[in-house]
Formats: sequence, C-alpha cells, structure tokens
Amino acid sequence: MKSGSGSANPPWLLLVFTLPSKRASERVEVWRKLQRFGVVTLGNSGYLLPNGPDNQERFEWLASAVRDYGGTASVVEVQEIDNLPERQLIKNFRDARARDYREIIKELNKFSAPSRHKRLRTHAKRLRTRFQEIVAVDFFRCPLQAHVEKLLRRAEVETPRVSPAPKRGRLRTQEYQQKLWVTRHRPGVDRCGSAWLIRRFIDPKARFDFADEAHVPPQGIAYDMYRGGFGHRGDDCTFETLMKEFRIQNRKVDLIAEMIHDADVLDEKFGRPEGFGINQVLKGWARRKISDRALLEQGMDLFEGLYESLG
Repeated sequence: MKSGSGSANPPWLLLVFTLPSKRASERVEVWRKLQRFGVVTLGNSGYLLPNGPDNQERFEWLASAVRDYGGTASVVEVQEIDNLPERQLIKNFRDARARDYREIIKELNKFSAPSRHKRLRTHAKRLRTRFQEIVAVDFFRCPLQAHVEKLLRRAEVETPRVSPAPKRGRLRTQEYQQKLWVTRHRPGVDRCGSAWLIRRFIDPKARFDFADEAHVPPQGIAYDMYRGGFGHRGDDCTFETLMKEFRIQNRKVDLIAEMIHDADVLDEKFGRPEGFGINQVLKGWARRKISDRALLEQGMDLFEGLYESLG
C-alpha cells in the first residue's frame, strides 16, 4: 500500500481505526455508518472509499467520533494498493452495490402478483428511498442500477387499461392463432426473444405491433408490458412466462431462456453471458434509428440463427 505524496489527489481514502473492546454498541454504530457510506473493506486493514470532498468529510467526522469513544483512527489518502489493481477495486465496489440492488429486486418480487399491485405501490415508495441511498454511494455505476430503476418505475405507475392477464393453467395454442401481439416500443432482448418464441412455437402467423401501456388495441394480446398480458411473473422474464404458459418443452429453447433471463433480469441466475452479447447487438441496431418493426424482425432473425446454431 502506498500513500500519495504528489499535488494531485490520490484516488482512494482509507480509514483505519480501533475501538476498546468494551465499546460494543459504539462499534455497531460505526459499522452501520460505514455501510451507509458504501465502503469496501480491505480485510482487517481498514475501509476504502473513492477520494473526494464528501467522502473525506464523512471519514473525518467518523474518525473524530471514534476518538471520542476512546479509540484511535486515521484517514489516509492512498495512491494504490499493491495487491489490488484499480480495476479490481472498482469491481469490488460494483459488486457491493449489486448486492444492495438485489435486495430491492427481492423485495419487489414479493409483491409482483397482480393481486398485490396496491401493496406493491405502497412498498415502492419505501424502496425508492432505499434505491436513492444506494445510488448516492454507487460510485462506479453498477450495471444493476438501471435495471432496478426500471423495476421501480414499473411498480410506481398506476395500473393502466391493457389486455387482461390470461388465465393461468392449460393454454392451448389453437386459441392463439393469427393474433395481433402488442409490446412496448424499442424492443430489447426479452421482447425480441419472446416474439421469436411466439412465431416459432405458438402462432406461426403472428402479427406484431407496438403501443404504450394505455393504448393496446382491444384485439391485441399484450406481452412484456408492465401490466397485463404475458409479462414478468415472479423471477421469470416474459420469455420464460410464455414457455411455461404454453408448455414449450425444448432443450434449445431452455438454453435460450437462460441467456435471456440473465441479460434481462440481471440476477446472474444461470451464469450465461451470451444474452448480453445479443442485447448489445440490439442496442446497436436501435442506435441506428431503425423502426421498431425492423428492430423486432432483425432480433427474431438473430434468435433463429442462435436456435439453429445450438445443434
């Protein structure tokens, strides 16, 4: 570990402290504050934050409190840590925030059933406050931040008038032929994958259109909407919901479902990074300003190629 000595501020701040063993309650108080600050621990060596005025002030005040409790404390500016390169430290911060964000996702999933929408909106306010606290210490923007923001927005909206959720149980593909399937604009990995699944295994002559939540046409079957139709259910993404509802049993489809789940839900459930690559391709096409329809068709072609490649 090397301390900074130049004029430029070193990138890291390190807090090291000790407290008398009899100060158990004060130790808990200090630990809780460190958690709120978003620190990363360095084994038994201390607690790390990115260097900056706000974090400097937080550490200095906490060090002062430790000294008042009869302990010792030092705040050190650190240029680098010999056995931890910067990229690893940044990963450690992102991983710590990912754990925090997953707790919010877990709480949201508890209230994801349609009958619990009212309770979900009530709890969303509390979770929004917690989310903002995490964002404030998400120094290196964990990839889960955007996903949780989307989930919270979904939970906070009033239930719009969209096509009702289909009845659970034995759905027959014969009743879903030559239908109009409607989803949100600018489809991504889950919506493109679901469209491919619909046309490949459910409704070969399916037509697709795009609408906002409150403007799904009466004859349309909504999918991957925030409310109603075929969408996320519990831990499942829309692709998985369609698979289960229509009892699609296919080994290659199971693999594609795992890829889409990991890329869309971002919970690392299956450890399949391939879906992230597909999602990046779709994002690249979207930046080219192509139409929603062209984006969906190209996405379906991409999934057809993936399906064939699995052998």
